[in-house]
Amino acid sequence: MKSIVRESVTIDDAVKEALEDLGAEINEVEIEIIRKPNKGILGLIGNKEAKVKVTVKDGPEEKAEIFMRNVLEKMKIQCEYDIEYKNNVLKVNINKIDDSEKGIVIGKRGKNLDAFQFIMNLIVNKGREHYIRTVLDVEDYRQRREETLKRLANKMADKCKYYNNKVKLEPMNPYERRIIHSALQNDEEIITYSEGEEPFRRVIIDKK
Repeated sequence: MKSIVRESVTIDDAVKEALEDLGAEINEVEIEIIRKPNKGILGLIGNKEAKVKVTVKDGPEEKAEIFMRNVLEKMKIQCEYDIEYKNNVLKVNINKIDDSEKGIVIGKRGKNLDAFQFIMNLIVNKGREHYIRTVLDVEDYRQRREETLKRLANKMADKCKYYNNKVKLEPMNPYERRIIHSALQNDEEIITYSEGEEPFRRVIIDKK
């Protein structure tokens, strides 16, 4: 559990500063008042600021830890994972996992991984005033998948140009469709758009 000590003119100000530094919200922490503010003699001599210790008890990292521990235990999967919370983004990366179990966690084209990430996102953001972006990955699978999709986008764009005919890609989730759109957004000969309903929505690559 992360703790931080802060001093300020008032207890509220000290707590506010601590929450900002921790990236936590008031309902996620425990507050210990170490010292109340004191104006001293005649408000001039011996002034003391408020001093508090704020400890995160139920923050994003703690919620993600419980989620991961429960899911992996129920699935009987042995692995390790790292949790990092920085700049309002919570990242969980699973590593040291057997290849067969890795396939179960990821699923076909990452569908299981996306489902686990969606559930973790709901748990982490429950009761929070400010939204946190959550990312669940397995040994950098998402980075490799992104590189694969970019190569696919360029290959299908070349095919579209060569045959002068639009190309329909396989159904993808919103995240993967954005990768395709982004990869081809600067191609002056190509236009991309999506069609269909979830979960069968797909990207169409066509000539301008």
